[in-house]
Amino acid sequence: MILDINQLLRENIRTMKPYSSARDEFSGDAAVFLDANENPYNSPWNRYPDPRQLKLKERVGEIKNVPISNIFLGNGSDEPIDLLFRAFCEPGKDNVVSINPTYGMYRVAADTNNITVKLVNLGSDFELDADAILAAVNPNTKIIFLCSPNNPSGNALDHNGMKRIVEGFHGLVVIDEAYIDFCPEKSFLPVLEQYQNLVILQTFSKAWGMAGLRLGMAFASFQIIEILSRIKYPYNLSILTQQKALELLDDKQRMIDWVEVILKERTKMVEVLVKYPFVIKVYPTDANFVLVKTHDPRGIYQYLVEEKIIVRDRSSISLCEGCLRISIGSPEENAILIDALDGLV
Repeated sequence: MILDINQLLRENIRTMKPYSSARDEFSGDAAVFLDANENPYNSPWNRYPDPRQLKLKERVGEIKNVPISNIFLGNGSDEPIDLLFRAFCEPGKDNVVSINPTYGMYRVAADTNNITVKLVNLGSDFELDADAILAAVNPNTKIIFLCSPNNPSGNALDHNGMKRIVEGFHGLVVIDEAYIDFCPEKSFLPVLEQYQNLVILQTFSKAWGMAGLRLGMAFASFQIIEILSRIKYPYNLSILTQQKALELLDDKQRMIDWVEVILKERTKMVEVLVKYPFVIKVYPTDANFVLVKTHDPRGIYQYLVEEKIIVRDRSSISLCEGCLRISIGSPEENAILIDALDGLV
């Protein structure tokens, strides 16, 4: 593990003076706010949002059982991903290691920041090779990205293998748990405090049904959270996002019920898909989608488009040749898909 997180920081980030907004300098109740050059009319939308998102972080902390000092809230998970590159990776010099295939934004954020990505292929069934990941590390490797359950394969990575990587690497290890609410494997959140170099990403887009709000979470040591908070845009989450999220988070049981239905539908969908003659394989999944290998992915994709059903063609992705990725919809949506696929038989 890392003894001093500052040793990983870019020099300019270590020495920069962060921007201080009006709402950073004062928080609390007042009768008259004349500090932020706001329009005095059209309340409450005329006021800047809380840049620290304290009320929302308190609610998230209650749900996730994590202190607010270990929580960063961003515009989706993509924001903390980008901020990690900007804080810890020197452009044109440093590199990161990522599993392959996986979520494409790690590569996009790396390319945007001029950081080399060293890809380590998963196995034939998308299994993790911890030894290969650690072997890919060199002195300029700052971050390792692991997505579990992985996208687009859907499977949870081996928990012990991920633990070995966290304990064996003296840089940051980011474990993206966007689909953890659909997975029987345990989150790494309960052991977060044991690893100073661990960053866990989660989202409200999937199980909580808030993709349109663009609200992601990063959990890490307070040192890492302080760094991300220092370099983020001051008002990265709008008042609308914060208020609506607080409202939706009050109904946790609804999320639990949704997940239960999605998991039941996932089981039904797999049972149906494996029987089609044009399906070669349905890969095991721990997410709210399935990866399906077919004889004619592009043809099936186009056929479904004509039926006004949109799935994801992943056949051009490494190790996903011939594959379509199909999200699990509502029972009604899934029935429409199955009816359409029956027409191919």
